Amino acid sequence: MGSTSTLTADLLVIGFGKGGKTVAHAAADAGHRVVMVEQSENMYGGTCPNVGCVPTKMLVHFASGKRLSDDAQDYFANSIEQVRALTSAFRAGNFEGLNGKASATVLTGTAAFTDPHTVTVGEGADAIDVTAPTILISTGSEPVVPAIPGLKSSSHLVSSTDLTRNAALPERLVVIGGGYLGLEFASMYQNFGSEVTVVESADRLLPREDEDVAQSVTNVLLGDGVEIVTGAAITEIHDKGAVSTVTYVKGGETCTVEGSALLPATGRRPVTADLRLDAAGVQTSANGAVRVDAQLRTSQPHIFALGDVNGGPQFTYIALDDARIVIDQLYGDGKRTTDDRVAVPHTLFVSPALATVGLTETEARARGFEVKVARQNVADIVAMPRAYAVEETRGLMKFVVDADSDLVLGAAVHSVDAQEIINTVALAIRHDVTATELRNAIYTHPSSTEAMNEVFDNIVG
Repeated sequence: MGSTSTLTADLLVIGFGKGGKTVAHAAADAGHRVVMVEQSENMYGGTCPNVGCVPTKMLVHFASGKRLSDDAQDYFANSIEQVRALTSAFRAGNFEGLNGKASATVLTGTAAFTDPHTVTVGEGADAIDVTAPTILISTGSEPVVPAIPGLKSSSHLVSSTDLTRNAALPERLVVIGGGYLGLEFASMYQNFGSEVTVVESADRLLPREDEDVAQSVTNVLLGDGVEIVTGAAITEIHDKGAVSTVTYVKGGETCTVEGSALLPATGRRPVTADLRLDAAGVQTSANGAVRVDAQLRTSQPHIFALGDVNGGPQFTYIALDDARIVIDQLYGDGKRTTDDRVAVPHTLFVSPALATVGLTETEARARGFEVKVARQNVADIVAMPRAYAVEETRGLMKFVVDADSDLVLGAAVHSVDAQEIINTVALAIRHDVTATELRNAIYTHPSSTEAMNEVFDNIVG
C-alpha cells in the first residue's frame, strides 16, 4: 500500500469561488506558494461564472430578446448552447489564469481536514496531503430541497443548475418559493415560452420590500403571464407520467397545479458537511455556516472563511469584499472588516430588474426617521426617454429621504438599467450626497440615471 503524496504551500484555498480565487491570485502574484482545491472540473471559477450569475443573467438577456415568431424550443436550445460556450470559456480561463502562474497549483478533488494545518485531497492511492500555515475555506453554498412529501423522489425535480444546462425547455415550470432566484427563473422561463407557476407561502411576493414596490414586480410578472399563488402551503407532490401534481392548501381550500419541471427556490445552505471541520477545530453554526469574526477568521485564527460558506449575504460581490478583507489581513495593515460595509445594493434580475439599497420606507419609519418619499412610475418620468427608446416603460422608482438632513436613506428602482442606477445611489448614501445634489446632478442623455433629475422634484424644493 503506497503512501499519500504531500504538498506544502504558503496558502491553501478550498473552493474556487470569487473570494478564494481573488486571494489566491494576490498571493501568487506576490510570489507565495498557493494550492487551490476545487472538487469539480466543471466549477473552476466558482458558482458565478458556471451556474450562477453569468449563465442566469445571460439567459435573462436572451429571454427578453425572444420574438413571437421564434420557435420557443429552438430559441431556448440555441440560448443554452451559447451559455455553454461562454461558461466553458470562462471555466478554462479561470483554470489557466491561476494554474498557469509559477507559484500556483490547482488540484481537482474533494477536500477534508485531517488537522488544523492539513487537508487531504482525493481518496485512496491518488490522495494528496496539503499542508499550509494559512488556509481559506471558500466552498460556497448549495440549494436546499424542502421536506415536502414526494419532492426529493420526484423525477421532475430540477435545480437552477439543471435548468441552465438542459437544452429542453420545460413546458410547465412550477417554482416553489418566491425569493430572488425563484422570481428570476419564473420571469426568464415565462419569457422563453414555458407556462410558469410560482407557489409562495407568504401572503405576497417580496415581503421584505415595501408593498408598492413588491406590487410593481408582481404586476409585471402577472402581465408577462406568470401565475402567482401566494399564502399557499404545499402538502405533497405526486409524479404522474410526464408531469408532477403539486398539491397545496390556500385559504383552507386544497388545490393542485401540474408541472413538467419542479424548481425548489427556498434558499441555500453552506457547503461544509464533508470538510471534516471538527478535525481542524473550526466551529460552525446550526445551519453549517463557518463561524467567523469581523476579519473573517474562524475559531482557528489561521483559517479564514469567505463567501456564502460563512453565512453572510449570498452575493458574489460580498465574496469579493471578503477577499479584500482577507488580503488586508494577510498582506496589508489589517484594518479592513465586515463592519465597514455600508449601503450594499441588491438586484433581482426579473425583467425589468428591481434594485434596492438601504432602508425601505417601512423600515425607515419604524426606526423613527421623519421621511419624505419620492415615487414615480417609470412610464410617467418625462426625463427618462431611454425607457421609451428601449421599449421598457414598466416599473417605478422610489427614494426614501430623511426630512431633516436631506440624505437618502434607501431606494428601490424597478426599471430598465436598475442594476446600474442603484450603484450611483449606493455611492451617494455612503458619502452623504443629498437628495438635492442627486436631483441637480448632470447626467448623460438619454440615460436611466437622469430620471433622478425629475423623481426628486416630488420632494426636494
